Amino acid sequence: MSAPPDKPIDPAADPTRAQPKVTEREARRVAEAAREQDWRKPSFAKELFLGRFRLDLIHPHPMPTGEATRRGEEFLNRLRRFCEEHVDGARIERDARIPDEVVNGLRELGALGMKIDPKYGGLGLTQVYYNKALALVGSASPAIGALLSAHQSIGVPQPLKQFGTEEQKERFLPRLARTDISAFLLTEPDVGSDPARLATTAVPDGDDYVLDGVKLWTTNGVVADLLVVMARVPKSEGHKGGITAFVVEADSEGITVENRNAFMGLRGLENGVTRFHRVRVPAANRIGPEGAGLKIALTTLNTGRLSLPAMCVGAGKWCLKIAREWSAVREQWGKPVARHEAVGAKISFIAATTFALEAVLDLSSQMADEDRNDIRIEAALAKLYGSEMAWLMADETVQIRGGRGFETADSLTARGEKGVPAEQLLRDLRINRIFEGSTEIMHLLIAREAVDAHLAVAGDIIDPDKTAKDKARAGANAAAFYARWLPRLVTGAGQVPVAYREFHPAGHPDLAVHLRYVERTSRKLARSTFYAMSRWQGRMETKQGFLGRIVDIGAELFAMSAACVRAEHLRASGEHGREAYQLADVFCRQARLRVEELFGRLWSNTDDIDTTVVKGVLSGTYTWLEDGIVDPSGEGPWIADQTPGPSTRENVHRPIR
Repeated sequence: MSAPPDKPIDPAADPTRAQPKVTEREARRVAEAAREQDWRKPSFAKELFLGRFRLDLIHPHPMPTGEATRRGEEFLNRLRRFCEEHVDGARIERDARIPDEVVNGLRELGALGMKIDPKYGGLGLTQVYYNKALALVGSASPAIGALLSAHQSIGVPQPLKQFGTEEQKERFLPRLARTDISAFLLTEPDVGSDPARLATTAVPDGDDYVLDGVKLWTTNGVVADLLVVMARVPKSEGHKGGITAFVVEADSEGITVENRNAFMGLRGLENGVTRFHRVRVPAANRIGPEGAGLKIALTTLNTGRLSLPAMCVGAGKWCLKIAREWSAVREQWGKPVARHEAVGAKISFIAATTFALEAVLDLSSQMADEDRNDIRIEAALAKLYGSEMAWLMADETVQIRGGRGFETADSLTARGEKGVPAEQLLRDLRINRIFEGSTEIMHLLIAREAVDAHLAVAGDIIDPDKTAKDKARAGANAAAFYARWLPRLVTGAGQVPVAYREFHPAGHPDLAVHLRYVERTSRKLARSTFYAMSRWQGRMETKQGFLGRIVDIGAELFAMSAACVRAEHLRASGEHGREAYQLADVFCRQARLRVEELFGRLWSNTDDIDTTVVKGVLSGTYTWLEDGIVDPSGEGPWIADQTPGPSTRENVHRPIR
């Protein structure tokens, strides 16, 4: 059966192609259905939010096998030589493009297949060494790091690895390991973190599906050979329907890359707008069953999110190097600027935070490799915390550099100074607070997982769709749960002076005191969450400011725990143990100040009055405040048209050969 002849499509006349109209409750229901419901394995972070400090889940620090380390180190050495000899980050920034010869060199190295099993032609690196590779190559050029990450962390290889059939793996993974670049296509012009409104459709037609729609911000989409596309299958006889994942050949008839997008940073990013017009995709290319697409995407991101903090760690290391070298040379008032307390505090923050971020990343990655723990919260916290703290470190580096921090590397070089691209780093890192879940969305996602135990026993009480009988049953279950749980939040090891004493070896700073603080504070955090649920009940989900602070406290406690465990591991193995203890100690002291501030803002804040002002802004109450300016924005709609149909634009797709 062939596709119908081309003709203008009226979305209103064809409900399978219309932009879905969904209520807030329906949108939440779609997101909840896609969420991984069960906790089959222990989770350190989940327990932390429940007031249970399970140090045994992360200490002693898990370690990779000797063979994994050998293979990983060998590849890192080859990758470092390649970056030093063939990657010109300044050229990529100037040309806004990664040279084809660099991409082909990465192919020859096997970098496209870092996470792909050797039986399919990949390198089979662990998550730990994959992240180290991203940190390394991202320091040479963040655009290259983004290309490799989008290809392997969220592109075709990862969902195929987890959900593909053996036939699909044998057909696609060898290509992806050696030659083909992949991209992940979910976002649309009017659909971001609310996938219930997904407009791209995949209509069953015999042994095929016919795809129509427009995808936005398709990282790697301009140069990709294979795509993983999320599309909405209409429910019909024999078809369950729902958001579904497909592997699509990027050169298929009907696919047009209509624009290569340009951004404030990551200028070499091959990110575009992709239109599908009656694109035929074999049913054999569907990943998983119909309706499983969003769950596949979210599950893929559980470990895929670790690629962003990997590059944030690399950025932190570079910031520390530049801050150290520059502040030792630059003198003010008779001494190096590093010796002035105001600058020294910034350097201390960068050093301590880089240590902690690497601790969080390595711990989460090794737990992902061992697959003993459920790391969905840990990975999300690593992404959230890494992106926020890396941005702060880059900002402080620019401040330490002063006017030179604001000046471009090319300008510095042109007038005879070292071309330090500090301002570029700031621009490049900014997107990490948005990529793969904005900070605001990550707060909500992590908060939902953090309160999962509460909703499991008491959720029906606040669900307006539940019957009185369901609510009564939930009330009884909740009473039994809290009768057991709440008393455990009163006291714990954090109040025992000798607890965790192995973290206070002779001649080293006392990290045990920080772990006792984490234990006490995790119980305080759990009590605060319970008080909030008791106070707001069904309105809890609207208290996004409160939930964000709860998550940020948990992130700090997780980072403190990881930093202490890493310091002890380094001490025990004889690798810079004394220095690691010093860094962990200062980080924990800095983090505790942030935690106490966040606790204060849980109950003393401007959330309610902020909401009032927002209503006024949206209603036009304060438009007088906008007088006295001109708006340089161009003409055009706020959101581009995404009506299905044939493309009227030139195809800028350019596969790299």
